[in-house]
Amino acid sequence: TDVDSVPPVYFDTRFKLGLPLADLPDSFAIITAHATTGEVWTAEDNNTASETLRAELASSGQLIGTITGYSPVTQHAEPGYAAALEFEEACKIGARFKQDAIFYVSSGTLFVSHCDHRRSLKPITRFEKRADPEQAT
Repeated sequence: TDVDSVPPVYFDTRFKLGLPLADLPDSFAIITAHATTGEVWTAEDNNTASETLRAELASSGQLIGTITGYSPVTQHAEPGYAAALEFEEACKIGARFKQDAIFYVSSGTLFVSHCDHRRSLKPITRFEKRADPEQAT
């Protein structure tokens, strides 16, 4: 297989929105801070990393809201954040939080990209096709 290829699981990911779809800007990044694919961290480590990421995005004014990415196959879910970031900066933050990849939405298209030297936007589909509206509580 191509060593640069993104794991297929990323192409199946769906997103539970913590805010209305209409509130999202034209371009934004979706970043999580949970254990990288293939690694196992404790719940405490995941939560600490996630909270650190949230606080950093909030303090810089880039936090838009929460978006949880999940696999419709395994139901594995990772709480993440929608952030008003340029693609390159989103990759740098993802890499700093030990992420293999980030998602990026631009003009309604959902992309995935590695955070390292293999960085490049790979289109998946229209974001709205993968977005589940926020659940009324």
